[in-house]
Amino acid sequence: MCSIRSLEERVCFLLFAVLYIVSYCVISRYKRKSDDQEDEDAIVNRISMYLCTFTLAVSGGAVLLLPFSIISNEILLSLPKNYYIQWLNGSLIHGLWNLVSLFSNLCLFVLMPFAYFFLESEGFAGSKKGIKARVLETFVMLFLLGLLILGIVWVASALIDNDAASMESLYDLWEFYLPYLYSCISLMGGLLLLMCTPVGLSRMFTVMGQLLVKPTILEDLDEQIYCIQLQEEALERRLNGTMSNSYFHGNSQHHLYKELDNIRNQRNKLERRKKASAWEKNLLYPIVMLILLAGTAISVLLVALNIVYLLVDETALPKGSTERNLGNASLSKFGVAQAVIEIILMFYLLVSSVVGFYSLRVFQELTPRKDDTTMTTIIGCCVSILVLSSALPVMSRTLGITRFDLLGDFGRFNWLGNFYIVLSYNLLFAVVTTLCLVRKFTSAVREELLKALGLDKLNLSNSTTDAESGKHAVNGHQKTL
Repeated sequence: MCSIRSLEERVCFLLFAVLYIVSYCVISRYKRKSDDQEDEDAIVNRISMYLCTFTLAVSGGAVLLLPFSIISNEILLSLPKNYYIQWLNGSLIHGLWNLVSLFSNLCLFVLMPFAYFFLESEGFAGSKKGIKARVLETFVMLFLLGLLILGIVWVASALIDNDAASMESLYDLWEFYLPYLYSCISLMGGLLLLMCTPVGLSRMFTVMGQLLVKPTILEDLDEQIYCIQLQEEALERRLNGTMSNSYFHGNSQHHLYKELDNIRNQRNKLERRKKASAWEKNLLYPIVMLILLAGTAISVLLVALNIVYLLVDETALPKGSTERNLGNASLSKFGVAQAVIEIILMFYLLVSSVVGFYSLRVFQELTPRKDDTTMTTIIGCCVSILVLSSALPVMSRTLGITRFDLLGDFGRFNWLGNFYIVLSYNLLFAVVTTLCLVRKFTSAVREELLKALGLDKLNLSNSTTDAESGKHAVNGHQKTL
């Protein structure tokens, strides 16, 4: 028994070590290199980076919780008495769920606020500057923030539940405050996923269309590349002429550089399409689009079936499980095949939610850039990904993507047992996803209708006028010079 317990601890440590290394590589890829200096700020940045790496690793663990549990259940069903998988049991799975829940709370309420305040701190006025002063200011800010959050939760819970039992539980920090607060955060994460995932599902077609090479039908790529090269050479000659003359207007020169970059990007895309093989152009692109369409259709179909189940049987509500027995029965009607499809859909929804998150205008400033992302932006990204990933198992169970019961503290969320909240969540997801897809695939038809009615000229006339005015301004500068 002790050996199995120690083996489980080693497995947990190895899994987290792998996630931490991957997270460190990801953050190092996007972190701004100018922050690497040997001074006080460099130490603060390094500590904040380690905390962000830990948070991102916990996010990866939250993403892998449900898929790992489903795979473990199917493996134990197939090999119930195998000696080499004795470490894979219900105790290990429940331990992983509890650890991820604990670390998620720790990162969300302690580590990430500490990293942000530590990064922005300078020490109190009149005190000696240094790391100790910044740490003291950070802890004071954390203490005040904790009092503020606890006060808000106390008032909100007192207004919602005013019976005697609820009033007594208001003074229980560990058993009431943290689960209640994390339940509210999970609800916010579920609403954020509800907002981002439908947008991401429709946006995925555009993203994959930019990454892959589209089929060339009745197109002469050589002629297009030749025309682009002529435009590029003309712009380079104009820029060489303007650089030799110091009286040229700076805004016009900046506009020419921007136009030259756009033309070079177009030329690179055309050359990539020309160099692509025939199977990549004519076979890979349609297959990927069909896979995306099938994944989206299956997701919406499962949500629709879950709505029917909710209306017919109240036991279809998501619930938590405290049983440590694993491998007794398969939760998938079609066995391993359905389990694999469920896992693929979960990852597909996760990727779509991240794409949709960074596609929203509100969160576009958090988009990381390679070697040019500040630590403040990285902290914001890590918090956002942690909220999304922590809500992913709950959303997958709420939408009926899987029937695997939520384990640990994930199954203790208060709002999961509310029939109207769960039903409304499913209805909103199905309706919003359908509307986003309809809007995506009918955009070409709408553009043609606008062209037929002549309404598209309203915007084009303005842009054309601006372009012509800019061209005349450049020509006027050249004539005067």
